[in-house]
Amino acid sequence: MNCSEQSTCGGCPFRHKNLNEYRNDKFSQIKKILSPLSQSLPWGKPVFIDDGTRRRASLAFTYTHKKLIFGFNQKSSNVIIDINSCMLLTARLNAILPEIRKLLSEICTIPYQIKKGKKIIHQNICKGDIWVCDTANGIDITLEYDAPIELEHRLIISDFINNNSDVIRICHRRKNTDYPEPIVEKSKPFITISSFNVYIPSGTFLQPSKEGEQALIDLVLEYAGNTRSKIFDLFCGVGTFSYALSAKNPLAHIVAVDSSKELLQGFQESVNRNRILNIETSERNLFKYPLTSEEFYDAEIVVFDPPRAGASAQSQMLAAIPTDKKPQKVIAVSCNPLTFVNDAKILLQGGYKLEHINFVDQFIYSNHSELVALFTKL
Repeated sequence: MNCSEQSTCGGCPFRHKNLNEYRNDKFSQIKKILSPLSQSLPWGKPVFIDDGTRRRASLAFTYTHKKLIFGFNQKSSNVIIDINSCMLLTARLNAILPEIRKLLSEICTIPYQIKKGKKIIHQNICKGDIWVCDTANGIDITLEYDAPIELEHRLIISDFINNNSDVIRICHRRKNTDYPEPIVEKSKPFITISSFNVYIPSGTFLQPSKEGEQALIDLVLEYAGNTRSKIFDLFCGVGTFSYALSAKNPLAHIVAVDSSKELLQGFQESVNRNRILNIETSERNLFKYPLTSEEFYDAEIVVFDPPRAGASAQSQMLAAIPTDKKPQKVIAVSCNPLTFVNDAKILLQGGYKLEHINFVDQFIYSNHSELVALFTKL
């Protein structure tokens, strides 16, 4: 399906192709990238996620000469493509975008005060970013711009959330590294994973769609099978795989590890709220301080889902485990086929066999791809 902005917006560079051509080309490209591992990999059926499923997005805005521009950044540029809707997004997100535009226009017309020496200067908000997430119980919005939230701004935001029943929380932060301040929160946003209500921090990373998330979960559960032993969930994030593994294997002990203190705090609170007894969380930078070989001695399954940089250091530790102590299975989830090749080579050279591999296309009409692979001990 064509989009009027597909030639300028960077989100869907292959939207000009018909759907079958796009899917065939993308799967062929993935196979080519992974060909250094083998010319006959054990591929499963690819999973393709459709338009209209993206539940989270980051948009940008500028306000100059009393004119608001609100949308996505043009590819490799700071230029903003002004939009009212996007074919990638869920219907609920598309419905709220015009209302967010009105909110930003109101906020930007009200100046805020800054003190320079003995002078009070009035300035208008002129640029920023908006993070939106369509959760199970409503829309979560994070406003990101480098200015204080003054009383008049808070009143505008309060009126906005009261007049839009689908919006349940609005937060603000001055820069991306700040922890968002809740301005109005009707209820805590959550997503549902394996019947658990998982409460999420503002602006947190989630899989881009419920459908894509479920596809990844299904593959991890299929590969993991049933166990009563220890499972490591490395780079666990909000705990997507931990919750699912816990529900399927209630007698297993799941150790969920991540470097983000904020994510793990929210994860632990959610585990406590759901009264889950077999998940243990642990804070650790797995790039700098990967789990040692000895720490895996009593584990049967290791799942890892690293950022785009991959899990080279952790893969090396897994490969170095003595054969009789190796976990039976390593399940690798990857959002970067190039770094997956490097991690896979380490595991293959370290006594593992690539048993199954699946391609999941969460980002339709884009270059981005995800993989789920099962490595078994030789």
